[in-house]
Amino acid sequence: MEKKVSAVLVAAGSSTRMGFDKLSFDLGGETVVQRSIRAFAECPLVSEIVLVAGKNREFLEQQAAACTKPVQVVQGGATRAESAKNGVLAAHGELVAVHDAARPFVSQAVITAALEAAAACGAAAPAVPVKDTVKRAVRGDGKTVPEHCMVTDTPDRSTLYAVQTPQCFDRAAYLAALDELDAEKARLVTDDCSLFELTGRPVQLTQGDYANLKITTREDLPRAEQKEGNDMRIGHGYDVHRLVEDRKLILGGVEVPFEKGLLGHSDADVLAHAVMDAVLGAAALGDIGKHFPDPDPAYAGADSLQLAQHVARIMQEKGWKIVNIDSTLLCQKPKLAPYIPAMRENLAAAFGMPVDAVSVKATTEEHLGFTGEGLGIAAHAVALIEKL
Repeated sequence: MEKKVSAVLVAAGSSTRMGFDKLSFDLGGETVVQRSIRAFAECPLVSEIVLVAGKNREFLEQQAAACTKPVQVVQGGATRAESAKNGVLAAHGELVAVHDAARPFVSQAVITAALEAAAACGAAAPAVPVKDTVKRAVRGDGKTVPEHCMVTDTPDRSTLYAVQTPQCFDRAAYLAALDELDAEKARLVTDDCSLFELTGRPVQLTQGDYANLKITTREDLPRAEQKEGNDMRIGHGYDVHRLVEDRKLILGGVEVPFEKGLLGHSDADVLAHAVMDAVLGAAALGDIGKHFPDPDPAYAGADSLQLAQHVARIMQEKGWKIVNIDSTLLCQKPKLAPYIPAMRENLAAAFGMPVDAVSVKATTEEHLGFTGEGLGIAAHAVALIEKL
């Protein structure tokens, strides 16, 4: 993508329904807002991050201090719409990705799809099909069902989608829409995309993720002590192997045509290894070195996808479900884009997951000497798991 992208993270809410600042909640060594910042810092399409603050400005500045990309903190407004506007005004990118900072589990696949669609049509947002039947009835207050609430009709569920963030826009079109919106229509704005809809501009929906939940109330907190049966954890995995002669290059179970392969005791599938470490780490079950030690001849040349299946069985035995996997390959050579769909399918099958819950990306990092000039390949992975 040639357009410069700014991520606008709206973090100006008062958390009145939570009773404390939900953005400071510990997700296991990382706060909610830190996890959201990291999601966009790790996206290669994003060049800067704008944090929109309320009374928590000092806290946000502390949380953003370790970010590897340029970050600015701006003051929000009295409403979410005003806060989003302030963030977009401060952004420098041609495209803006407006995201609720309280959605810490957004994946790279969700971010990328929305940005690419916005670059093409001007506005896009991730969404998921509505699972429940929806009834239309008398107007309520949005909190409780009013008395004598009689059903008027049942919309076709196949046409209904629950919209998430980041909602992505052409910045110039966003600002133009703001200028065109009169006071009467402004009251109808319920999300950022509404601004485009109300001014006659098209909005495209892209594939969202049910794991991309928004933390609004205590019941949304991913901890068992907050809600029985809703224990969620995040794990991180990293692996790197050197490229050598006379080895097959196996990545995500796919044999990639190349003059070199990765050096290792097993098939050295660096992608599968990083994902396994992320999954095991989320459940505090050690790493692949503990479960499949290099000195053991049983694992010499082992198929890493078969090891991944074993890890999946361990997770199930321990009472864990793998919800989402987000991974990135880092290398200079070879080009991996044509093989990524097959990698996703292989990993999804090995871990018993739907393909749309597995993200695989490839990027280059020239400043890493080990992976530069085709010397090696590294992989990062993040896994979200929950108690069965």
